[in-house]
Amino acid sequence: MIERDILLAGQGEAPPEPPTGPADNHPANHGIEAIRQGVIAALQTVYDPEIPVNIYELGLIYRCDVDENGMVAIQMTLTTPGCPVAGTMPGLVKAAAEGAEGVAAVTVDLVWDPPWDRSMMGEAARLELGLY
Repeated sequence: MIERDILLAGQGEAPPEPPTGPADNHPANHGIEAIRQGVIAALQTVYDPEIPVNIYELGLIYRCDVDENGMVAIQMTLTTPGCPVAGTMPGLVKAAAEGAEGVAAVTVDLVWDPPWDRSMMGEAARLELGLY
């Protein structure tokens, strides 16, 4: 079982630098954790087309790292390697994350290890799907 809180917790990021210019979308104006929370909120709007639960609550997002420049690195999986959205889901995830405030750029890495299983779902997903 993956400990989502450990994998998704910040990895000792340095405190954000003070703003260097007037750009509202400059990462330093938002703070690393605020950007990360915005990205997570954006990821919660992306749904697996076969399951009526968002990909974050399904446990498909393994990591979401943000640096002081607003660069976001997402590591994700799908429910199965043969998932019909394998070719499109990473692009949907990237587009959603890019829409969060303070994000400069996003990379999405699709991984298969560890393989996804139902134990990775959050409580909200389990309740939604009737899997207590």
